[in-house]
Amino acid sequence: MSERVLVLNIGSSSVKYELLEVASGRREARGLVERVGGPEGTLTHSPGGYRRDAPYPGHRAALEAMRRAFAEAGPDLATAGVTAVGHRIVHGGSRFTGPALVDDAVLAQIEELTPLAPLHNPAGVTGIRVAGEMFPGVPQVAVFDTAFHHTLPPHARTYAVPRRWETELGVRRYGFHGTSFAYVTRRAAELLGRDPSDLNLIVLHLGNGASAAAVRGGASVDTSMGMTPLEGLVMGTRSGDLDPAVPFYVSRATGQAPEEVDRALSRESGLLGLSGDGDMREVWRRSDAGDAAATLALEVYRHRLRKYVGAYYAVLGRVDAVVFTAGVGEHDSRTRAAALAGLERLGIAVDPARNRDTTEGAISPEHAEVTVLVVPTDEEYEIALQTLATARPR
Repeated sequence: MSERVLVLNIGSSSVKYELLEVASGRREARGLVERVGGPEGTLTHSPGGYRRDAPYPGHRAALEAMRRAFAEAGPDLATAGVTAVGHRIVHGGSRFTGPALVDDAVLAQIEELTPLAPLHNPAGVTGIRVAGEMFPGVPQVAVFDTAFHHTLPPHARTYAVPRRWETELGVRRYGFHGTSFAYVTRRAAELLGRDPSDLNLIVLHLGNGASAAAVRGGASVDTSMGMTPLEGLVMGTRSGDLDPAVPFYVSRATGQAPEEVDRALSRESGLLGLSGDGDMREVWRRSDAGDAAATLALEVYRHRLRKYVGAYYAVLGRVDAVVFTAGVGEHDSRTRAAALAGLERLGIAVDPARNRDTTEGAISPEHAEVTVLVVPTDEEYEIALQTLATARPR
């Protein structure tokens, strides 16, 4: 019997969804509602090229629009035989170290973690509640972005701040992009013909949000994002690593409230702040046209990447592969080459032809000491796998 999982990936202003037949990995439908909460929104759904432009005042309205899209464009959710609903939940704190079958207690705990992810966890809670109304009696599973990194050793997850901040407030490194790292780690091992437990990997998830992870034997031992997704690499609109005194200085110097400075660091910084555009493709276009600000943005971006690769090489001691994934990592060959340039003494090199032509697999020279891989991520499939395993334990 085929088992279908509806995956809901709900962001602060979006709803991404997929209906998957898990055994085959087939996508029976997928869609995206954008600009939720704004004056103008868009829903796109396939199959059928279905599109609706309308305001979606909140996530409930967006999910109701999703249900209408299924009813009008197919397949009908009422007869699709949904086995379970899987939810991407951004922050699981220290409580959730793996996927959780949702009940009232789990839902309450996710709500309690709202201070750690104030834009995302409430949206996830809404998704769980609305899905429960749509699919009464169907198991729901919360899959946490932070769970993959629960293996961080104490020395890697602990900040050098007063201990009571961690014990009372939860201030520590959690890490994110966990479903992506879980999928990519397993797929990289398959491509290398090795067991994940035998491999040391540096995985670079490079999208609009970006993070790096040091993975030893299939377990995360360090990662660049911290208590929130702001720390670490330069991103599309996020600053990444920053002197912690900078926000206080800016607040004092400009009179801006802490919330305004936080917004600037999260939504007006990174590539956008440096070059005027947060899309890597546009930054490259501007740089190629002679824009000095765009060129500097690219140099800052790849300098930070290269620094993390070197740091995680030191953390692991031995590296079997460097793995690129997510939008920039999968599609931007120039960024991949620039990020690893000059690391040949570490056994890390990129073959220009392979780098240009490869969509999945090795882009390093044959017989390289450290394999460099491109692995397209599939977070929705990973969520579906974890959801089914939790809802239907064997």
